Amino acid sequence: MKNERFKTKTAKRIIGLLSLAAVIVVFGLVSYFAIYKFFVFGTDAQSFENFIKGYGWYGRFVALGIQVLQVFVAIIPGEFVEVGLGLAFGFVEGTILCLLGVGLASWIIFLLVKKWGVKFVELFISRDKIDSLRFINSEKKLNTLVFVLFLIPGTPKDLLTYFVPLTRMKVSEFLLISMFARIPSVVSSTIGGDFFGNGKYLEGILLFLITGAISLLGIILYRKILAKHRERKAKKEDA
Repeated sequence: MKNERFKTKTAKRIIGLLSLAAVIVVFGLVSYFAIYKFFVFGTDAQSFENFIKGYGWYGRFVALGIQVLQVFVAIIPGEFVEVGLGLAFGFVEGTILCLLGVGLASWIIFLLVKKWGVKFVELFISRDKIDSLRFINSEKKLNTLVFVLFLIPGTPKDLLTYFVPLTRMKVSEFLLISMFARIPSVVSSTIGGDFFGNGKYLEGILLFLITGAISLLGIILYRKILAKHRERKAKKEDA
């Protein structure tokens, strides 16, 4: 009986390791493709738009895939993809595609992290960054804090997407909270892309300047939140 249990556990571990290896290989190949395409596009949203439109109506599926990929591969700026989709499809459709892609990627990441835990997260995020966010899980108002962090412009939302599944939050709660909180930043980017696509360059530039200023304030606020919790942790350790 013990031998059978041992064999079963061993088989499950082997299957788990092979599955994880397959995931790593797939993500490696996809990341290479994404990084290569990113350097081809550079920072030219117009080239990104032309690339998407080159697929005709099916470009919507390509756009959706790129948005999913962007959440997985943090080197691709989310704003760049959002502006490109606003250029290619306009404000309404661009926003819908962005939110669908982000939601799908967030759901997949959540399930993968729940399956393999922190070891999976460490494939994409350093241990130091993971530790810097552990205070989130100790908060009584976890849902409120996650909503605020996803709402504030300039916060590392892709990093948070990998970390939150390590907390007690349920996938349904996470998707509802994070998707709703992301709407303002996604909308501002797709509207900006739509402005440029319709030749409204002054409006687009003004919008991006305002968004950039708000994002800078958001980064400062985020760093203050982290510093505050580090200080609180240090006081507890010294006590």
